[in-house]
Amino acid sequence: MTMFGNSSRTMSAASTNRSNVPKSTRLLSNIIVIIGILSLFGVIGYLLPDLNAPIGPQGIPSHVSTDPRNLPYYALRSVLRMFIALAFSLIFSFIYGLAAARSKRARTILVPLLDILQSVPILGFLSATISIWLVLFPGSIMGVEAASIFAIFTSQAWNMAFSFYSSLMNEPTELDEAARSLRLTRWERFWKLDVPSSVIPLLWNCMMSVGGGWFFLTASEMISVNNRTFALPGIGSYVGEAAAEQDLGKIGWAILTMIVVVILIDFLLWKPLTAWAEKFRVTQSESTEPKRSAVLTIIRLSGINDILAAIGKPIASFLDAITRPLGITGTQTQVRNEQQRHRFTDYAYAIVLAGLGIWGLIKLYQLVIPSLGFAEVGHVFVLGFLTFLRVALLMIVCSIVWVPIGASIGMNPRLSRILQPIVQICASFPANFIFPFVTLWFLSWHIDINWGSILLMALGTQWYILFNVIAGASAIPDDLREMSRSLRQPTWQKWKTLILPAVFSSWCTGGITAAGGAWNASIVSEVVAYGQHTLTAQGLGSYIAEATSTGDTAQIIAGVTVMSIFVVAVNRFFWYPLQNLAKRRFSLT
Repeated sequence: MTMFGNSSRTMSAASTNRSNVPKSTRLLSNIIVIIGILSLFGVIGYLLPDLNAPIGPQGIPSHVSTDPRNLPYYALRSVLRMFIALAFSLIFSFIYGLAAARSKRARTILVPLLDILQSVPILGFLSATISIWLVLFPGSIMGVEAASIFAIFTSQAWNMAFSFYSSLMNEPTELDEAARSLRLTRWERFWKLDVPSSVIPLLWNCMMSVGGGWFFLTASEMISVNNRTFALPGIGSYVGEAAAEQDLGKIGWAILTMIVVVILIDFLLWKPLTAWAEKFRVTQSESTEPKRSAVLTIIRLSGINDILAAIGKPIASFLDAITRPLGITGTQTQVRNEQQRHRFTDYAYAIVLAGLGIWGLIKLYQLVIPSLGFAEVGHVFVLGFLTFLRVALLMIVCSIVWVPIGASIGMNPRLSRILQPIVQICASFPANFIFPFVTLWFLSWHIDINWGSILLMALGTQWYILFNVIAGASAIPDDLREMSRSLRQPTWQKWKTLILPAVFSSWCTGGITAAGGAWNASIVSEVVAYGQHTLTAQGLGSYIAEATSTGDTAQIIAGVTVMSIFVVAVNRFFWYPLQNLAKRRFSLT
């Protein structure tokens, strides 16, 4: 029942604290919050006109200036794209995860489809959609902006959807029964149970999604498809241009700018959110060392909470009224209808899906085989197997390294306060910004890119495992931790009976998204360039990257299809059985 009561208790506690604070402090907090809100809207108002600027007589530019004085403006443009994409990713995660968790029939389509979507590289999405965006926004740079935001969205949304879906499937039984007993509407259940129970893992995956978006920023802001390049002002395109000019000094300025941006985002957003999310932990006792944030303290001391509550209350009442026709959670009518469902509809549903699948295979055959032939398709499968070996080795090494580290950070509040900001900064920093330096290192040390690409993949995808494990360890109820201390369990026994079982489900979610992210990252990890030097590994990522740059549709479809087959097969035969085991034996119910 704590899930339904924590929010109100926290808000009332905040109000009590405000009443004990001097008026001058509250006034200063209000001034700071007002300045922050006005600054935010001012920056957005400053940038919005540039997003819809008309295309000049020379067409869409293919290059951007590498003057370091432009870096603050470029950083603002990139951050705006990042968080617009993150907002769409969050909405998508809520809708997609809820549909997959609540409908068994929808789940049979949506979960495998999510496997496929997370395996499709952003270049695959861009090559298929860039023309659509340009047609939707003719004569305006907004078409390329929309394509860039969509590309960032495709690097963020899938792991967030997996996280929300996994949280819904592992909701504590007693809270589910409480929601049914209280006869909550579906809308009320969504906001009082579904979202609060998923806040901690979803927040960490939001952080990881932003990190993933930074990783693909260069490919998203300097779009090279069908032998054309579209460049948008941004820190990612700046790094791409500086690398092409072999100017390490300018790359260094971009890295310095990115470090400042990441630290500011961590201080202003992620640290306050992780401290705020602590109230959603399912526990009977409050944490002895709660997380703190100066920004969150200022917000709570100001009157913004009361203003938002006054604005949100009538909106919530209206939404509650219009969503009541959707039904009540766990009504007898729902159960009776579920029991009376005829098998005929299930069979018809399966037949329709099989028909669509057969039709899709026929169209795929017609698009690929006449152009490439069976020998080329077999070669693509061999390349896919090489990339699979890299991904498998990466998963093993990252799990061995990051599971104990992540669990230690999540279990120890004192250690978490020290390392969590560092982890967030490292994960948010775009690893591909240092690819030019790594490329020079590979060249000088004669490191084979076929092995070096594994390191490049790890720089961008290892954080999926670490963040999910930290989130899983952070969500362990204080009651269980105190019981372990009371029993004086030895360290190994504590890990065996409490920590590893508690984070097992989170590790599975992180493993699925990390593996999908590694496949996606192969397009930028198996082909790295610095000036005139280009290193290309044998693998599916390099195959798709080359096919996209030349505009070979048949090769793009073949590469994306083979990558999807590998990802779906691995998820179906390895990750999903592990997830079922986690739900059956290690869920906190």
